[in-house]
Parts: sequence; structure tokens; C-alpha cells
Amino acid sequence: MEAHFNKIAIIGSGAWGTALALTAAQNGDPVVLWTYRETEAAIIRETRHSLSPVKGAMPLPANVTVTSDWADVAGADLVLVVVPSVVMRSVAQSLSVAGLAENAVVVSCSKGIEKDTNLLMSQILGEYITCPVGALSGPNHAEDIVLGLPSLTLVGFSDIDLASAVQKRLSAPFLRIYTSTDIVSMQLGGALKNVYALASGIVAGLGLGDNARAALATRGLAEMTRLGLACGGRMETFMGLSGMGDLVVTCYSEHSRNLTAGRLLAAGVPSKECQARIGQVVEGIPNTLSAYQLARKLQVRTPLIDAVHDILYNGKPAREALRELMNRDLREESLSE
Repeated sequence: MEAHFNKIAIIGSGAWGTALALTAAQNGDPVVLWTYRETEAAIIRETRHSLSPVKGAMPLPANVTVTSDWADVAGADLVLVVVPSVVMRSVAQSLSVAGLAENAVVVSCSKGIEKDTNLLMSQILGEYITCPVGALSGPNHAEDIVLGLPSLTLVGFSDIDLASAVQKRLSAPFLRIYTSTDIVSMQLGGALKNVYALASGIVAGLGLGDNARAALATRGLAEMTRLGLACGGRMETFMGLSGMGDLVVTCYSEHSRNLTAGRLLAAGVPSKECQARIGQVVEGIPNTLSAYQLARKLQVRTPLIDAVHDILYNGKPAREALRELMNRDLREESLSE
């Protein structure tokens, strides 16, 4: 029997969490948008927009309850977790005692790899909760979605019937959703593209031209696929929405925080100051370290990840790192080797 969802809880009220709350509320069912701070909840309740408002954005409908109280999450049967990757573990612990419905389904909408453990976000959630855990990932900047502009995304579960149920519940006139069972590749694509978006911003900031940025994105896709296959993922997923699609939008959209951070890095701004200037989490910075650790663990060749890691964590000048990339041994083009 196909799952049906009566109460949705969105955990995390950033721009993406607020956009998903807007989408989930389209059919009129109750939606809870949970945020860590009551001061933030109060602002969103009053304005009906995220804390980073977009001109012309659709307001949150009246059926969205904005709260900082975990008690309001109790009874939810579909939970979307949309928090920075670095706090996923603490949020998972809280979610485990939040009193979710017995038949609850949880979807990770966060993009990252945990430092040191190399765990994906769904795997962290799975350590604390017993209900099915899936993932949602794709080329989805919140700024477009809240304007009602057409967007596509991907939802995945090991059980395709669950993926289909979530697909039907979250689809909206402006958000078309596809399904997958390859949740490993989906999440790796969503995390690794942040690293390449940083690199794209660095190349743009150094004024190295469109050819260099196109080459970087293309070889980034190859590198992402290589690492993903070593993790048991499927190549076709990396060619789709959560791989190539997310990579393209994050490497080129001016909404991309990672692209903006890369431009600042090219200007010599330290990574901690980059994040402070942007005022929001730049996932590519911690993701670079996690991706570098994962590649070393699996002994996968990742020259682009290595270069960004050297810039962020070893103080290597960006121009020097890029020069070393250009002077590597010549190779045959390949996605998987």
C-alpha cells in the first residue's frame, strides 16, 4: 500500500528549508517549519518569508506553522531535514526523541559528507532513527523556487515505492520531482559539487576566462563520478539532476554561496572571513576537507579536490594550485578512470 502523509515537518528554516515549506504547503495540509532559535521563528511568522528574503517571493501560506519547539514536530509522518551538514548529528539526536509518527519517513535535504567518519547525511540520520531515510537533491536554488520558477529535483529511497510516495506529495506546479534508488550517488553529487563551485569561483575571480571554467566543471563531473563509483554509486545518477544538474547551477549561478566564496578566495580573503562576509553557511569549505579525506581513504585520484584543499587548508596560493593542475601529466579523457 502506498504511503500517504498528513503532517510534514521541515527541520531547518534557512532559504532552502523555507522554500521546501512553501512547496509542501501547496496542497493545504499542515506543515511545520522548525528553526533552532525562537527569535528567527518570530521573524518568519511575522514576515512569512525566509530571513534572506527574495523580492517578489511567494509568502508562506497560513497552513505553515513556524516554531522552535520540538513538541510541534511530534506526530509528523514526513520529515525533511534541511540543516547545515556540520550540525546534522546533533539534529538527528533531537529528532530521535521528537515523537514522530510510527510510520514516519525522513528525507535528508542537506548536502555534505561528515568530517572524519566520511558518512553521508542519510547515514548519520540512520544511526539515530529507525524509520526509512531517503534523500532529496538537485539543481535547486531556493531563490528560484520561492518565485515559482520551474525547477526539477530528485528524491531517492532504497524502496522505490517510498520514493514515489514522497515524489507525489512534494511535487508542485513549479517543482517537478523524479525518483531514484541510488541515494549514495545523489548525496555525493550534492556534496562534491560545492567543492567544484568554490574552484569555479576562484577561476572566475582570477579572470581566467570561460574556457577554464567550462573545463573545470567538465573535469569536476569526471572526478565526482570516479569517486562516486568507488563508493558504490551509479554513473547514470551523476549524469542527471543531482550530479551534472547541481554541478552546473552551483558553478555558474550568482545565487551560489560557494561561487561567491571562491571569488573571495581568489582575492586573498581567508576562508573564515569568506563565510562571515557571506553571512550563511558555505558548505564547500567543510565539504572540501571531507571529500579530500574520503578520496584518500578510497585511494581515488582527485586533483581538483586536492587543489582546493591545498588552497583552503595548506595556504597554497590559488594561482600556484591552478598552475600545478595545468602542468600534470597528459591523459586520455575518461569519466571513470
